[in-house]
Amino acid sequence: MQDSGTLYIVATPIGNLADITFRAVDILQHCDLIMAEDTRHSRVLLDHHDISTKMTALHEHNERARADSLVEQLRNGAKIALISDAGTPLISDPGYPLVRACRQAGVKVVPVPGPSAVITALSAAGLPTDRFMFVGFLPAKAGARESQLQNLADESATLVFYESPRRLLNTLEVMQSVFGEQRDVVVAREVTKQFETFLSGTLAEVTGQVAADSNQQRGEIVVMVHGARRDPEAVPAVAETLLKSLSEHLPLKKAAAVVAEHYGLRKNQLYQLGLSWDK
Repeated sequence: MQDSGTLYIVATPIGNLADITFRAVDILQHCDLIMAEDTRHSRVLLDHHDISTKMTALHEHNERARADSLVEQLRNGAKIALISDAGTPLISDPGYPLVRACRQAGVKVVPVPGPSAVITALSAAGLPTDRFMFVGFLPAKAGARESQLQNLADESATLVFYESPRRLLNTLEVMQSVFGEQRDVVVAREVTKQFETFLSGTLAEVTGQVAADSNQQRGEIVVMVHGARRDPEAVPAVAETLLKSLSEHLPLKKAAAVVAEHYGLRKNQLYQLGLSWDK
């Protein structure tokens, strides 16, 4: 019986073509097939490193349909590498259905680490990195985008977003409205490329810089926002929202007790907050 093959998840450069590991090049040179998000885009990288391995497309429009046949090839011993246009596959890039199908079928999946725009941008941003939350792309619709940011307003971890150039300015303006003008932010653009820039300051300052310079609204963009600085005495927004909702149906003391137990807060603090709404 033939040994099962291996699916390699290979990270590739996010800009500078030299940012690839020796191991990644070796695997791409010697595997049976490379699955690429965009074969024309990836051909530039492969030609640069003299990689002639057969390549075919795996993207968001065909990955579910192709997963079963690829798993069958892997079970028959194939060595297949998965790459995205840039960075680490599956991080806001295609590949999840294939990796999940491989795990379910018992096919070996091996990560080959390397560049990631999230980590690369964070490392040079000057924001706290002991805790961070990768949000990825915000919803395209304005209402859904604002709603998601509202849900993140009390998050104390550094928030990391990908954003498209055409939506960047609007997103920064909404962040100002939701997070406040004085929240620190860093916008990293074209990281590792010729026109790499990092804009840092308050949301008000950076939004103004982006609005004044159209060049800052081009290319690949990572937005990083300082987490909420917590006041130990402050009631989290989610707890206040729940208290308001429950107090419409329960006595305030009962509503405060429920919310206090749910969020580990002081009941009297919540009760006093509720009383203040009528003042």
